[in-house]
Amino acid sequence: MNKKAKKLVLTLGILVLTTSCKTASNFADNIQKPTEATKVTNSTTDTLIKVDGSSTVYPITQAVVKAYQADHKNNNQVKVSISGTSGGFEKFCQGQIDINNASRPINQSEMADCKKNGISYMELPIAFDALTIAVNLQNTWANDITIAELKKIWKPSAEGKITKWNQIRASWPDRPIKLYGAGDKSGTFDYFTEAIVGKARSSRKDYIATEDDEVLVAGISKDPEALGYFGYAYYAENRDKLKVVAVNSGKGAILPSPETVEKAKYQPLSRPLFIYVNLWSSKNKTVVYNFADFYIKNAAKTANSVGYVPLSEEAYKLDYVHLYKGKVGTVFGGKSEFNLTLGQLLRKQKQF
Repeated sequence: MNKKAKKLVLTLGILVLTTSCKTASNFADNIQKPTEATKVTNSTTDTLIKVDGSSTVYPITQAVVKAYQADHKNNNQVKVSISGTSGGFEKFCQGQIDINNASRPINQSEMADCKKNGISYMELPIAFDALTIAVNLQNTWANDITIAELKKIWKPSAEGKITKWNQIRASWPDRPIKLYGAGDKSGTFDYFTEAIVGKARSSRKDYIATEDDEVLVAGISKDPEALGYFGYAYYAENRDKLKVVAVNSGKGAILPSPETVEKAKYQPLSRPLFIYVNLWSSKNKTVVYNFADFYIKNAAKTANSVGYVPLSEEAYKLDYVHLYKGKVGTVFGGKSEFNLTLGQLLRKQKQF
């Protein structure tokens, strides 16, 4: 065996020994194997930061980008696209983007895809959202709705059958109902269907579906028969165009708001939002690390400014530590958790 081969064997042996120890993770623990997928973005001289994914997280990311580029020293380009959480993970796990905006945790199939392609990721919670049920301003009858009624509307067997408002609640008018909701590439679609119907991706299909929440807002605001769901920031930005519906999960009708999310009253439609950062990009493209660092430091005030709920100061400090140390993986085991509170999210981060 030549000297180079011996050195490689010794290095791999040290890595195996290190990763078997129950110590804090660091960059050496999480070497990302170069594959064809990682080579897509593997250019240390590339100054373009590629971000994609959730339309729910988009308002935060876009506001962070604006603040980041306001400093003339940060003159590199940040390209932010929307293809939904699932659509973003498809690109992320192929090494096509540096950061994925996500309105749910990475799922098991996406974890497998990233592993297959040698993509290591850092999971960084950045805010809480109140998934919002909205109707047209002309709707005078739907002021609140129960989880059971939402399930009645959205379950697969309702397709072509539950088509009028009075089929949901007898006191509501005999008028058609037109539904608007997240497309199947959206993390909101995954979260909503599992929280409401009881199984992720289980939904009727006869509705206006899109990964772009702006399209949902526009559709509902113009359609008197409409009911739809999307992230709270889009309602906060369009209060004059939409009517929000309170949700009753058995403890009374609760309106979505930063306060009801903070007090864990708006359940099960409160959820954490994330960015996932490619480890290789963070280590080798200085602009990506600097942007992620800036994002974490400005996430609280930015989330608040666009209508979401900031995490605790300690949660953001943990994000920074995880970014700095290159802590990879997820604390969610490939599935969403419901009725999660701000405090519980913090405890999960500490267990990371």
